[in-house]
Amino acid sequence: MSAPGYPSPHQGPGSYSTAPYPVPHGGYGDPNHAPPLIDFHMGYNHKQLHPGQPVMHQPVPMPEYGVPQMGPGYGGPGPEFGAPNLGPPVATSPAPAAVVPVGVPPGLEYLTQIDQLLIHQKVELLEVFIGFETNNQYEIKNSLGQKIYKAKEKNDCCTRNCCVALRSFDMKIKDNTDREVIRLIRPFRCASCWCPCCLQELEVQAPPGTTIGYVSQDWNPCVPKFSIKGANTETVMKLEGPCFACNCCGDVNFELTGEDGGKPIGRISKQWGGLIKEVFTYTDNFGIQFPMDLDVKMKAVLMGACFLIDFMFFEKD
Repeated sequence: MSAPGYPSPHQGPGSYSTAPYPVPHGGYGDPNHAPPLIDFHMGYNHKQLHPGQPVMHQPVPMPEYGVPQMGPGYGGPGPEFGAPNLGPPVATSPAPAAVVPVGVPPGLEYLTQIDQLLIHQKVELLEVFIGFETNNQYEIKNSLGQKIYKAKEKNDCCTRNCCVALRSFDMKIKDNTDREVIRLIRPFRCASCWCPCCLQELEVQAPPGTTIGYVSQDWNPCVPKFSIKGANTETVMKLEGPCFACNCCGDVNFELTGEDGGKPIGRISKQWGGLIKEVFTYTDNFGIQFPMDLDVKMKAVLMGACFLIDFMFFEKD
């Protein structure tokens, strides 16, 4: 009888009698089978991944470990006393290389297997104690709370403290290996619901230098509306918020629909953090929900839409 976790001599090359390593109980698990978020899951019927599609483990890059060889001369234990001679050790087959989905920008592979994102703004002590506006920083997590990206705003001190919510910025989004995978560019635009020539816009690049989409504000004097556009400025989806986009003891939801409107297919939510936190801190929490089979580039553009909404409606003066 062979040791658990090693190739069985009665099976072919590359097969195992048991799993090559123990599966931890109560661990992170597959994000596709994660428990739904409380007060956030909307019950959309998302399509699952196609069979055979590779799983990209973004949160924690894992090193590859080989399976030790058996027998004398390989650094492993020899055959047990009295065991029959089974011949030379059985060679193990190398693990197949992960296949990157076609058309997915580098660093965004993990987005192909999730339909929810959580965005937490980090607390800035200077803002809390003296009200000095600093560069916003965010952590982007999956539904299990694992950090998958981090984002940081970049601009100058004068722009941040004079323009506040209207300020222009370049925002870099990096993965857990500190590689920049997305860049958000917001130009300065004067805000006025009565002036259609000063509507807000944000460009999304992935990788940096390659435009994959835009978030454009649609003119409406009462309701905040946005168009989610592709690289050629074609409208792909619509985003619509409530008449009063203010956080008053509850979540603020921006519903995501198709190009022609209709039934919601997703949502961007500004989550209520409690009275004390909302009044005395400068941090915001957001949730993004989208169809599982949505183009990964549009998922990245929705991330950009979430940041634009944060600056436009929830950045405190």
